[in-house]
Amino acid sequence: MKYGKGTRNVNVGQKRTPRFSGARFVATYVLLMGGLALAMSLEPIKRVIDINGLYTDFIVKATAMVLRPFGFVKGVQGSIIHLKGISLDVKFGCNGLEAFLIYMVAILAFPARWEKKLWGILVGFLVIQILNVARIAALGYCGVHFASFFHVFHIYVAQGIMIAIAFVLFLFWLNNVVKE
Repeated sequence: MKYGKGTRNVNVGQKRTPRFSGARFVATYVLLMGGLALAMSLEPIKRVIDINGLYTDFIVKATAMVLRPFGFVKGVQGSIIHLKGISLDVKFGCNGLEAFLIYMVAILAFPARWEKKLWGILVGFLVIQILNVARIAALGYCGVHFASFFHVFHIYVAQGIMIAIAFVLFLFWLNNVVKE
């Protein structure tokens, strides 16, 4: 059956996949990311639940646990992992939360079924956490054994790795969602 110009045929009972609009995706992404960043930075909200603080505590403890078998963990104090010869202070941007937010907001902004979004967010969260703990552990190892390269590795390599991982994970998720 033909319809007027600009319409498309849809079988009754068939689920329609929302159409993709680049402008809508970008606008939704910017609004969601801005809203989340604002919410996380507001003191009244931080007094109730400090997502960044909780996230950082988890990452610091997990990283210290990974580094303990190497024998150079002296202790953990808040967001700081004390190692032999260096202390790592894990802050926002280093704790992996920023990379996860970039990934999660991209999924939320993309038109797809909610089941796909939830699975993508869950799997991406786990992958980003595992890789981020490995990245911070590598930074610690570098700081202890290759101190002269630590600054270069931290600034020019390790920081960009998490953003790249978030982007590549989003592309994998997108590829799987678009196939269906």
